[in-house]
Amino acid sequence: MEKPITTLYSKYGTALRYLIVGGLTTGINVVLFFGQTHLAMPWFWASIIAWVLSVLFAFIANKKVVFKSADMTFRTVIKEGASFFTLRGASLLADTAILFIGLTLMHGSPLIVKLIDQVVVIVLNYGFSKIIFA
Repeated sequence: MEKPITTLYSKYGTALRYLIVGGLTTGINVVLFFGQTHLAMPWFWASIIAWVLSVLFAFIANKKVVFKSADMTFRTVIKEGASFFTLRGASLLADTAILFIGLTLMHGSPLIVKLIDQVVVIVLNYGFSKIIFA
């Protein structure tokens, strides 16, 4: 007889791993964004650099930890990487639009705007990741 925790993990393990990796990815993105803006880098460039580095981390972690994709051939990694970065590029557009509206047009709190932005990005990215690795 399976234990309840084992049953839950077998049913929701991928989502749980995705939430953990997503939380780490979000943390990387937010820390890099605020670190760079604190050093007077314009929010647009800070966002781009934070996006590139956090998406690189997310690609590796999603492939290996979340979706346990074992195919590490060069062709597969390049194909998955191109798909991953392309679809994450769509979420970068949402990210940039939310930051522009929230920071430039509405003069909102950078922390609040960035957190709202990250919630939207996480939802988009989960769907995109399932398409690529599942």
